[in-house]
Amino acid sequence: MSGANANPFFHRAEQDSARLVIRGDWTLAHYPELRERIGQAGTAEARSADLSELGKLDTAGAQLLAELLGPDLLARLADSGESIGRTQSILLQRVARTIDQSPAQPQSQGSLAGDLLARIGDATLTFWRHLTDLLGFTGLVLAGLARNLFRPGRWRVTSLVAQVEVTGLNALPIVALLTFMVGAVVAFLGATILETFGATIYTVDLVAFSFLREFGVLLTAILLAGRTASAYTAQIGSMKANEEVDAIRALGLDPIELLVLPRVLAMLIALPILTIVAMFSGLLGGALVCILSLDISASMFLGTLQQNMDVQHFYIGMAKAPVFAFLIALIGCLEGFKVSGSAQSVGEHTTSSVVQSIFVVILVDALAALFFMEMGW
Repeated sequence: MSGANANPFFHRAEQDSARLVIRGDWTLAHYPELRERIGQAGTAEARSADLSELGKLDTAGAQLLAELLGPDLLARLADSGESIGRTQSILLQRVARTIDQSPAQPQSQGSLAGDLLARIGDATLTFWRHLTDLLGFTGLVLAGLARNLFRPGRWRVTSLVAQVEVTGLNALPIVALLTFMVGAVVAFLGATILETFGATIYTVDLVAFSFLREFGVLLTAILLAGRTASAYTAQIGSMKANEEVDAIRALGLDPIELLVLPRVLAMLIALPILTIVAMFSGLLGGALVCILSLDISASMFLGTLQQNMDVQHFYIGMAKAPVFAFLIALIGCLEGFKVSGSAQSVGEHTTSSVVQSIFVVILVDALAALFFMEMGW
């Protein structure tokens, strides 16, 4: 055997140096030696190959043949089926097809600026996808509301009442306690600053202004975003994973009407009520601090509140509540329908719904504050 033919697995044909003759057993048992031989052979291109001397073949050997010959040449040899058995031909076809369809691995740019721009691009595309999904889902929900608005027979009253209890009544203690403590903290901070100027009486205005316009509705919305939006996503996501949503469609029912509308309406009812509770709890916390620490009596607190606070501040705070409620319910239900079917997917979309809800609530609140400031309200 000549030096050129010393390789026990393949060699170049004497008549044509671009033609490889494959021989021996290409199996997992010979994988280390095959890998070494292929590495020694280099990357010289082979235009054709002879498989007549090929012995045993398995998936590991077929993958190495694809690396040596290339998926295109291997596919042509497998399709021709010359000098190889049917089993080997099918195996080579599948390996060549798999390698040809596998996505190319992205090469590392090795540049911090390039990686940063790539991440920014991915984040922008993700944000745009979430925005379009939310707008489309909003249209579906509004269409469902319009269809059933004048059809009392299709209203899910029992489901609505149950969701109002879970969303509103059960959240009442935590909302009242949190806003009471935040009201006390705001009064303490305000008194600490205003005492320097001898204007502690204006602590009443600070607490009232902040809770009537911002803190009451904002804290309530953030609490429900973490508590209720996650519950909506987990409930609908579990139904999606268990194929219950598909069963609802198979029965000729509309999942939007059956699952989404009661939750959206319950949130629209519960959040404004909880906002009123949050406003009064925050004022109560601030009043308690004023009475116990600032020598401001209860009658003086109420008199200052009535004299300096216009009712429009209450209306502005309440006007935000239905908007926040609608957005929180939509995002929670939408993320539930995005669940793919695994427990991991349920957890990921539950986390996503909380993050998106809080982000949207704070964003809309900031835009509303700018709008009201420009309007002079």
